[in-house]
Amino acid sequence: MTVNTEDLPNGIRLLRLTGSSASQSFSRQSMPVIADAIDQAIVDKEVKGLVITGEGRFFSAGADINAFQESIDANEAPQLIRDLTNILHPLLIKMRQSPTITVAAINGAAAGGGLGLALSCDARVASPNAKLAAAYASMGLSPDGGTTWLLPRLVGEQVARRFFLQNEIWSGRQARDYGAVDILVENDEALLETAIGLAKHWSQWGQHTKEATKHLLHVFADHDFESHLKHEQTLIEAAGTTQEFKDGVKSFLKKD
Repeated sequence: MTVNTEDLPNGIRLLRLTGSSASQSFSRQSMPVIADAIDQAIVDKEVKGLVITGEGRFFSAGADINAFQESIDANEAPQLIRDLTNILHPLLIKMRQSPTITVAAINGAAAGGGLGLALSCDARVASPNAKLAAAYASMGLSPDGGTTWLLPRLVGEQVARRFFLQNEIWSGRQARDYGAVDILVENDEALLETAIGLAKHWSQWGQHTKEATKHLLHVFADHDFESHLKHEQTLIEAAGTTQEFKDGVKSFLKKD
């Protein structure tokens, strides 16, 4: 069980899930390690963009099924599920709210909570070997990891409904065509290069710009148009006080 991190130029951190952290991400052993590594990147002011990837056949492939069976035998399955979601769900909220740009470089299977991890990122790049799966229905579970909130926003409600209730497995190409993945690369060699380039490009903007933009996109469906306009007004007024705004205006005028 390992999570490897590497700091790259331009404030980009690469986080690679390896071993059981990739193949059985959501266990009592792996989940705290993954959450801690992502949290450290988010709170580090030197890290502007985070690229998350896996190893071999797995990006992040959900729960430890043996642990599920042990919890059933011990009559504590609800407690195990509660323990894991109590770590995963706050982490996903932090990712969505943080100004740090997160990009999932999906090299293999993203399933269950691992799918939620990928969908919670700001962007997704997939290799030809990528697979997206819910995998809840086949075990008699309902979805978690924000997947029923995130996926319909990307692909539409009915496509998401079919995905969950037909227990579909999407290839990287299908996921791209539906809109769940932003970029499909031609081979594994291009996966990290593309994901890192995307993280670098998206993370170049000021902290307020990134944080406010992510926030507005996160809450838009909860607002009527008038309320959302007021919310935009409040945030753009706040942006007018930042150094990034002052520098940006000065730089723009110099171009003329």
